[in-house]
Amino acid sequence: MRRDLVAEADDTERRRAAADEARRRERMARVLAPLVVGLITLVAWDLLVRLNGIPPYILPGPALVLQSLVNDWGTLWPSLLVTLEITILALAIATFGGLLLAVLFTQSKWIELSFFPYAVVLQVTPVIAIAPLILIYVDNVHAALLICAWIVAFFPILSNTTLGLHSADHNLLALFRLYGATRWQTLRHLRLPSAMPYFLGGLKIAGGLALIGAIVAEFAAGSVGTSSGLAYRILESGYRLEIPGCSRRCS
Repeated sequence: MRRDLVAEADDTERRRAAADEARRRERMARVLAPLVVGLITLVAWDLLVRLNGIPPYILPGPALVLQSLVNDWGTLWPSLLVTLEITILALAIATFGGLLLAVLFTQSKWIELSFFPYAVVLQVTPVIAIAPLILIYVDNVHAALLICAWIVAFFPILSNTTLGLHSADHNLLALFRLYGATRWQTLRHLRLPSAMPYFLGGLKIAGGLALIGAIVAEFAAGSVGTSSGLAYRILESGYRLEIPGCSRRCS
């Protein structure tokens, strides 16, 4: 009996060690695999440029792009801060507004039916089409860029959070009503926890879209000569045929 227990403990220990080794290898693979793919891509890019003799104003090599990044860092850093500021502020406003409006939609079906179609229309409208109008009607360029980025980032949070709030288990909702829970108690203890995975998914999408909206708005502002963030530097490099600088900023 004792030998069986010892053998079972040894077997459990071996399984645990094997599982730890598998997790360690998976963590290493998550780091090494992207690095290897990126390195192969850079080498292929450099060989393509060198072997075909492609001039830098058409396709610069990675070394030239890196050199341009180092040389122009003093100009790029302030522009990067502007773009990041717009992105973060737009994401914060979209998060707060989308969450608040989703809660209102959940509390009142009439509010949802009245306003949700306009949110859909706002989402499907290309921001590049309305960015020039916003830049015309809003005197402050920074505020105009913020509005454009907010428009793009707002809908994923609103739609995902609304879906999550409506996805609460109906049996649990009936149980809350049976015990006389108020709307606030149901929202706090049931609907919001149920909606958290949906909200986080929408937040993940909105983070990337906020950056895209900021860049698109900066392109629209830079096309009329208004200095802003990284997109303006991309346009500036393109106009001067400084393609290594443009490639570095685009990347």
